[in-house]
Amino acid sequence: MSKINVVLIEDHDLSRIGLCAALKQYQDIEIVDNAANGNDGLKKIKTHQPDVALVDIGLPDIDGIEVTQKLKSYQLENPGFETKVLMLTMHDSEDSVLAAFAAGADSYSLKDVSMDNLVQAIRNTHEGNAWIDPAIARIVLKQAQNTKAVASTIKQLDVSTPVEQDKADTQAITAVAGEYQQLIETYPLTDRELEVLELIVAGCSNAEIAKKLYITVGTVKTHVCHILNKLCADDRTQAAVRALRAGLVK
Repeated sequence: MSKINVVLIEDHDLSRIGLCAALKQYQDIEIVDNAANGNDGLKKIKTHQPDVALVDIGLPDIDGIEVTQKLKSYQLENPGFETKVLMLTMHDSEDSVLAAFAAGADSYSLKDVSMDNLVQAIRNTHEGNAWIDPAIARIVLKQAQNTKAVASTIKQLDVSTPVEQDKADTQAITAVAGEYQQLIETYPLTDRELEVLELIVAGCSNAEIAKKLYITVGTVKTHVCHILNKLCADDRTQAAVRALRAGLVK
């Protein structure tokens, strides 16, 4: 069995030791190294080039957001470097969640997630499928809705005062997803597909979507298939992440 190599960056000794010990119980996970701060962690990621880096957002020197940003910049300069980042955050406050999301990590999870779910997140991230904690998805969805409302108001008023400009500049979610915006312009989603997509982001199953929209499960599956194709997504989670990053959801 091919193992998933992981580097863990966590500043709290007990949490770091505990996570390392717990993850060692899974046969397909290999903790190749760990670090207690961002700078040391970044060096170890570059040295080991693991499949996945587990990065705590709150670190004593440079935080997990800066680690991720520096790592992504390094990867642009070194195309063969393919480490994926799973960001861990203790709190589900709006500021920390949006900062983690905008940093460009591949997946996002709260630290109080169950070990089985964390391992599944590692596996999904390794396979190239973004994993996002439902609590984080709800916060980003709320921000996307607020951002769209602000943009709509500015357009209607046709004004450009400093206050409105500041609000417009807060659209960090859409700024990180130019390729997704272009994709949507080329293959626009229908109103019904957008409705289904919003419910996917909210964590609803096909049966729940069918019940809410008064359609059959078969019809839901058809819409989901079309959505995945248009977003070039491998699964529902990846489609949700791309929709959120593009500000596509209503």
